[in-house]
Amino acid sequence: MPNVLIVGDTLRSPELRHEVPIGIGDPFLYAERNGTRSVMIGSLEIPRVRELEGLEIVAPEELGQDELVRQGMPREQLGLELMLRACRRFEIVEAVVPHTFPLQSADFLRANGIELTVDKTFFDGRRRVKNEAEIAGLRRAQRAAEAGMAVAAEMLRRADAAGEGGALTLDGEPLTSERLRVAIARAFIEHGTSADEFIVSHGPQAAIGHEMGSGQILAGETIVIDLWPRDAESACYADMTRTFVVGEVRDEVAEWHRLCLEALQRAIRETRPGVTGAELFNGTCDVFEAAGYPTQRTKEEGSVLAEGFFHSLGHGVGLEVHEEPGLGRMGVHELLAGDVVTVEPGLYRPGYGGCRLEDLLLVTEDGCENLTSFPYDLQP
Repeated sequence: MPNVLIVGDTLRSPELRHEVPIGIGDPFLYAERNGTRSVMIGSLEIPRVRELEGLEIVAPEELGQDELVRQGMPREQLGLELMLRACRRFEIVEAVVPHTFPLQSADFLRANGIELTVDKTFFDGRRRVKNEAEIAGLRRAQRAAEAGMAVAAEMLRRADAAGEGGALTLDGEPLTSERLRVAIARAFIEHGTSADEFIVSHGPQAAIGHEMGSGQILAGETIVIDLWPRDAESACYADMTRTFVVGEVRDEVAEWHRLCLEALQRAIRETRPGVTGAELFNGTCDVFEAAGYPTQRTKEEGSVLAEGFFHSLGHGVGLEVHEEPGLGRMGVHELLAGDVVTVEPGLYRPGYGGCRLEDLLLVTEDGCENLTSFPYDLQP
């Protein structure tokens, strides 16, 4: 195994959070050499890090920090010098680093004889098979996503379409994407999760992949709700999507929903170790193309597809909401037992709306476990 070097904080570096599974907001150095796992970290965090198993801890004071401060070394230069001294203490002369490794740190270490090789694939691979703590966090996050979805569905179910043009109201006030988003976020917090943003889009907005959504919702519109809360304890995400319509469901939308559910259920049946993401994606394309809808496979080369099935089938989920393995045209990696992936088939018409359904799957030794438990009904 190669030597490993990571510099960052565990709130923003999934590579580091995987190795040091607690929230640490200030950057520190993590190293591996010959099976020994070490960190150079400040005194504020040492008591918490000491509770983790298998980590050698070196404080900056052990590397001469006090002397460097007394000499008047600027703070920025001090951090770089301590990093270099830590590498020498850990006998790191060459190492692989994540693609997010700080450029200034890399330049300084290389200038002082430390050979660094960026290897994103190596670090992606280390995180694919989830450990027990990560799976537990994913389950908690998924329960939070379902709680948020249930709150939204209940509000939509109680909505009144008596407003002008079928505009929805609830308890006498306009029912908007923003109002649903507040209620969903509250449910996340109550379940120990949070989310910087998530999708509550409706009408023409729902035909735009990652449009977050805004404004008052109308009866008969498609309402796409895509939620990816992050578990506070593990920093792992969930990801799920449902589509709703309040009032009459048009035939076109009913067909979209039927086909998306067919594609979703097929993908779930076919998800198992050894299958590639591209193979799962192709199965969804088969369903949609047979019904006459364009996909990434059938579009003209070089053109931008904005209707039909214009995105991939899904992606890995863990310490990032989008991570390996990919489930699209370029999904060459075979699934492994312990992967967690989403499958999210969708159909869309620009200027009108869209439909997407998404479940979260844990790949098992002989198939998969669906971590999502929520109805697929169009009408809330």
